[in-house]
Amino acid sequence: MAQLAEWHAAFMAEVIEPLILPKGEALLKQHRAQGDRLLIITATNRFVTGPIAARLGVPTLLATECAMQDGRYLGRISGIPCYQEGKVRRLQLWLEENCASLQDSYFYSDSRNDLPLLEQVTHPVAVDPDEVLRTMASARGWPVISLR
Repeated sequence: MAQLAEWHAAFMAEVIEPLILPKGEALLKQHRAQGDRLLIITATNRFVTGPIAARLGVPTLLATECAMQDGRYLGRISGIPCYQEGKVRRLQLWLEENCASLQDSYFYSDSRNDLPLLEQVTHPVAVDPDEVLRTMASARGWPVISLR
């Protein structure tokens, strides 16, 4: 685990920090100022995304969970994978556990893989989207923005 932590620290410094853009941080700040509850939901595993969520100041993270035993990763997923329809299911479970709802909710995505979740929220937003999502967003009248 110590070696993994060292690699992850280098990954954060070399790969993630350059990807954190002022427009993205401003959007998070805007939602905080509005009193919105911030949550990241991602297919990427928690080991990778936990420090990113912490860096962004987002307190809630729903991510794919890696199975562990005796402090070691087992190379398989634990629980419901957090992608496509799995994101919707994981979010539904989180909402139930936290007595929350999607009333007046926003979801930002760049990927067609998130269409099932984008269809669940009040305010779906395509962010620097892939071509399929750009086409779907345009057809449905969803905002398309760039954070670059």
